[in-house]
Amino acid sequence: MTRPLLWFFKKLTTSGFLLLSTTLLAMVWANLFPEAYNHLWHTQVSIAFGEMQLSKSLLHWIDEALMTLFFFVVGLEIKREILVGELSSLRKAALPVAGALGGMIVPALIYTTINAGGEGAHGWGIPMATDIAFALAVLALIVKRVPFGIKIFLSALAIADDMGSVLVIALFYTPSIHWASLGVAALLLLGLALANFFWVRHTLVYALLGIGIWLAFLSAGIHATVAGILVALFIPARGKYDTAKFFTEAHAFLERLDCHHSDCGHTILSNPDHLNTVQSIEMACHNTETPLQRLEHGLYTWVTYLIVPLFALANAGVIIDWRGLHLIMNNNITLGIILALVIGKPLGITSCTWLASKILKAPLAKNTTWLHIFGAGCLAGIGFTMSIFITGLSFQDPQMVDQAKIGIITASLMSAGTGLLILARGSKAH
Repeated sequence: MTRPLLWFFKKLTTSGFLLLSTTLLAMVWANLFPEAYNHLWHTQVSIAFGEMQLSKSLLHWIDEALMTLFFFVVGLEIKREILVGELSSLRKAALPVAGALGGMIVPALIYTTINAGGEGAHGWGIPMATDIAFALAVLALIVKRVPFGIKIFLSALAIADDMGSVLVIALFYTPSIHWASLGVAALLLLGLALANFFWVRHTLVYALLGIGIWLAFLSAGIHATVAGILVALFIPARGKYDTAKFFTEAHAFLERLDCHHSDCGHTILSNPDHLNTVQSIEMACHNTETPLQRLEHGLYTWVTYLIVPLFALANAGVIIDWRGLHLIMNNNITLGIILALVIGKPLGITSCTWLASKILKAPLAKNTTWLHIFGAGCLAGIGFTMSIFITGLSFQDPQMVDQAKIGIITASLMSAGTGLLILARGSKAH
């Protein structure tokens, strides 16, 4: 059980450090060469098919098209965790789900209290998110001193947090709906459900239907990235073969490769029977793997090492006027985000996790203390990717967007430092 989790942590921590690098690069680039930075991301890119044409800026293609793949992978992770992971039972899911709820509600209330009635009130969803890649990358700095249960708790919490963030985007950040296009999307989703029901396992079918759903959501006025989550939920999580059938077939194929009774040779190409046998084993592996598993592993590298860093490079370039920085830091949007993420996140996560453990009699993981939970709650205040994404949905005024981004970056750095100190102290005391 721990091997796939370790692979998951390794991928996320590595991508987290890459994300930090591209963020710093974006800020340096935007402040040294602001015109070049803005000109590149606002360059129009068009896709035309006959008289049909879809034209958007490079920034919009990244935020609305490439980030759909990011949300698609998030959806696959959510489905896997619900089926067989840390969210697969009430006992397993109780603490991280309760923590995620508290980590969304309390920050939103703090931000709303500070910005109530002001022009920044619509940004209440910004401090609700957690960036799992950044959080686990920071956690990796003291990984040997932290109980393994904290990494599992933080990952499950962030995945539950992602579910909540997507619901917030779909329900509260959709200005208007074109119902005819939404009807088309519903029909295509029905097609996905039928393909799953009739055991269609060709990923091309799901890819074509997914692209159609993305276009329908784009036309309907609902942010197209929500389509990524919905499509992921319909990806089959069962293979064509069960494990018993795979074992029987693979064992029979392996017996044909017995080199004691035939010449194996230095290359498999010299023995056609062995080549056919290996290909049969490969096909059996393909039939046993689930489409969900293949897609998650196939897309994960592209999302973590290309799409998310590219998103950071295009969105994190905040031009800072150092002479007026104190004015920016003192506005309600920036202040609300900082207080919500730095104070609201750990407060909400720890309090709701504690309540759930008492009410449901759900114990903490082995060697985990409440100080560890509070430290993990601080790391959950790193809201970078999702928070910046929701910022783009909340505000149209570039100045307000910059104020929010400065708040997000500042709060993320403060949360990272505080979380590291508390977790290190908690592990030392334990």
